[in-house]
Amino acid sequence: MRGKTAEDRRLLELLDPVAEAAGYEIVRLRLMGGNEARRLQIMAEDRDGEMNVEDCARLSRAISEVMDAADPIEGEYLLEVSSPGVDRPLTRLKDFETFEGYEAKLELDRLAEGRKRFRGQLAGVDGESVAIDLEGEEHTALIPFAWVTEAKLVLTDKLMKRGAESRAARMAPDETTDSEEED
Repeated sequence: MRGKTAEDRRLLELLDPVAEAAGYEIVRLRLMGGNEARRLQIMAEDRDGEMNVEDCARLSRAISEVMDAADPIEGEYLLEVSSPGVDRPLTRLKDFETFEGYEAKLELDRLAEGRKRFRGQLAGVDGESVAIDLEGEEHTALIPFAWVTEAKLVLTDKLMKRGAESRAARMAPDETTDSEEED
């Protein structure tokens, strides 16, 4: 899910070590567009799940160096490095644990209980399966992670509050430092 196509997966093999060496994890990589005006979109985060503008620039420079040397994409392309955002894609099994209790939408590569799309509250993981409490259902559904083709958090008040609290926590040390410098 981190890479959709075979070309995406080859690029992940090349770039995962670069991101890790710089202190980041690639959440998702997509090479989009035809032969002209292609775009390499990389969503990443640090080990704490954060990614600010400086982090994006730092990772972009590291990736650019390797991409220029290896030249794995034919023709021109635009490199775009960003944060996964608040209503982020869930691409790794650990994402389903991290965001347990939040609402998500999942799409599968096959029918399960007569459908391919599910929406509900994440209930963690069980082995290699995603646990989700489906709307209107009494039991927790276990869906094999290997069946999930797309998963994304749903933008809710609860998720927005988490994002705001995370930003506030990141800003708090800076405000303390600024006030200490004024003394």
